[in-house]
Amino acid sequence: MGKRLTQRRVTREEVASLAGTSVAVVSYVINNGPRPVAEATRERVLQAIRQTGYQPNSIARALASGTTRTFGVVVPDISNPFIASLAHELLQESMRYGHVMLLGDSGDDGQREQDIIQGLLNRQVDGLIYISADRQPHTEIICRSGTPVIMLDGVEPGPGVSVLRMDERQAAREATAHLLSHGYREVGIITGPAWMLNTRDRLQGWRDAMEHAGLAVNPHWVVPADYTRQGGYQAALHLLSGPGCPRALFVCNEQMAIGSLRAFHQQGIRVPDDLAIVGFNGTDQGAYHLPSLTSVRQPIAEIAATAIRLLHEWQAGGGLHDIRHFLEPGESCGCPAGSPSLQPGLRKNATDNY
Repeated sequence: MGKRLTQRRVTREEVASLAGTSVAVVSYVINNGPRPVAEATRERVLQAIRQTGYQPNSIARALASGTTRTFGVVVPDISNPFIASLAHELLQESMRYGHVMLLGDSGDDGQREQDIIQGLLNRQVDGLIYISADRQPHTEIICRSGTPVIMLDGVEPGPGVSVLRMDERQAAREATAHLLSHGYREVGIITGPAWMLNTRDRLQGWRDAMEHAGLAVNPHWVVPADYTRQGGYQAALHLLSGPGCPRALFVCNEQMAIGSLRAFHQQGIRVPDDLAIVGFNGTDQGAYHLPSLTSVRQPIAEIAATAIRLLHEWQAGGGLHDIRHFLEPGESCGCPAGSPSLQPGLRKNATDNY
């Protein structure tokens, strides 16, 4: 068996010797305290670190300081552009606070999600940002560890758990109301998987808008699908194969909306001339499709900034913080190109025109 080659680690004592100072002073420079260091001495220590290639022992620093300078984020599907955009913003925001972000993707699997959480806790992360696969989060093991956690989901806050969430039912209701404001009356829906609680919220929001307008709900126009482009594509084909076809469609995920556009194009259905579409949890991708997608959107940068700030200023959790949403008009619903975004409470006659 070949001999394993290892590179000897430079010690803090060697840095101190080269800089002509004590080991304690080197520690003060590396940890920015707890005692001040003269600027000339600090520069000698930093020069010695650069010259020797010294790397601080992160485990030792964590034991000494009580912090690992790491946050963990647990998401259900990083391939979803909305989740990917949110993870990117969380990474950028955590770096502003001097933290490294560790990412775990559960793949919509509850057991894998639990394993990821346990792995992050074993690494002594300073806090977790967590989107559960099915809004039945494993918060009990997080709370037992004393680790701060911010849920970006529709769960209720509790001791040790803070929640940032959007009212998905209300957002879905407003998205459907926007379709109704165009004069459409035959409105269907492509939902996510029936077992997921966010699917139920979005479906109920659609029902709320239809019932408020006094419109019948056609069960043939309620089609569940995976939250993927393939799911949306298959759901659209299924819808077209049934009895009749709606004039408008609320699609509960941007990726499904993109997939449905492909199916409708293949079948000669023009959007929005023959069938109007509004999506949900849209990203910047929606503006680059033909037609551009109208979608409910969330302020991703604001969410990330708030989540990291709450971890940084942790106050034992338990708080509920609302996430605002807005409707980003595209051409898929029949709005003219370049229409301004519609904020909650600012929609022109959105409720009256159900």
